[in-house]
Amino acid sequence: MTDAEVAELDTLLARVPPPLDALDTCALDGFLCGVLLQPKTIALERWWPWVVDVDARPWPAGADPQGLASLHRLVLRRHAELDRCIETRQWFDPWVYEIDDPTLTAAQMTLPWVAGFATAMDQFPELMALEEPALMEPLAVLYAAFDPQDLEEADELLALIDTLEPPATLSEATEDLVRSVLLLADVTRPVRARPASRSGRPRHHNRRGPAA
Repeated sequence: MTDAEVAELDTLLARVPPPLDALDTCALDGFLCGVLLQPKTIALERWWPWVVDVDARPWPAGADPQGLASLHRLVLRRHAELDRCIETRQWFDPWVYEIDDPTLTAAQMTLPWVAGFATAMDQFPELMALEEPALMEPLAVLYAAFDPQDLEEADELLALIDTLEPPATLSEATEDLVRSVLLLADVTRPVRARPASRSGRPRHHNRRGPAA
C-alpha cells in the first residue's frame, strides 16, 4: 500500500460514524497480524466487526455506504499484503509511528500496534491456547510493550519479559515486532515447501504521532 492509501485509511477509520469506535491504523495493523497468525483461518465476518468498533457493534444501517466500501477495500488490501508476507516469511513494514514524547521508550511507542495484536488474541484465543514452548519468546517480546501491571496473571510471560534486553531505538523495536510475527508463524503456519526467506530489513514510518 502507498503512503497515500495508508493516509486515506487513517482518515476513514477516524470518520467511522458514532457510536462506533474504530481501531486506528497502528492498532489495525497489529490486529490483522494477530488474526492472520491463528492456527485456523478466521473468516472475514468474524474479525471485521472488531475493525470498526472496539465492542464489535454493527455498522449503522445506511450510514456512509461509500466510506464503508472504501474502508472495506483498504483493510482487505492490508490484510492480503500481510498475509503474503507472513506466508512467505518476508519482512514487512509495520505501521508504527514515532511519538514525540521523550518520556516514552522505544518499546512503548509500539504499544498501539501491540494493543491491536492483543485484541486479536483476546477475541480469537486459539493461538494462545496452544501448548507450544516456541510461542513464548516472541509473545514476550511483543507483550513487553505493556505495563507489567497489565500482565499480572501472566506470570510465565512476565518472567521471560524480565530477561529481555529492551530495544534501544524505534527501528530496533519495529524489527522485534516483525521478527516475533514471523517466529509465531513458524509455529501456527509452518512453511514446508522451502526455507524461510528474510531478506531485507523492516522500516518504521517516520510520521510523528501525537504525544501520549
